[in-house]
Amino acid sequence: MAFDPAEEIERFHAAINALDFPAIEAYFAEDATYVSNGVGSLAGRDEIMAAFRRYFDDYPDQTAENSLVERLTAQSGRAVWSLRATHSQTGKPLIREGEETITFNAEGRITRVDVTDYQDF
Repeated sequence: MAFDPAEEIERFHAAINALDFPAIEAYFAEDATYVSNGVGSLAGRDEIMAAFRRYFDDYPDQTAENSLVERLTAQSGRAVWSLRATHSQTGKPLIREGEETITFNAEGRITRVDVTDYQDF
């Protein structure tokens, strides 16, 4: 069966929605890069996972959904998403909409994520 980046993005997002940190971590190549206007540029799986854990400590009730997931190339895809969450300490709601382009290596591990939020948060 051929690798489908769109299907893999759906599975990756399902792991995030389930807060399945071992599965999330397994998706990232050791030298992955994660770029977002929210967190800046993160280099390496360890740094990315530390940021994921901090984010979900702050927003443990996040619910997210994709409105579009598409294949861009044989090894990349794009997702358009929206999410809602509540800050665990302040109670302040967070509403985000944006898109991300995810690139995979030949082993199906994520090598790069580029996130674009449609508005500041």
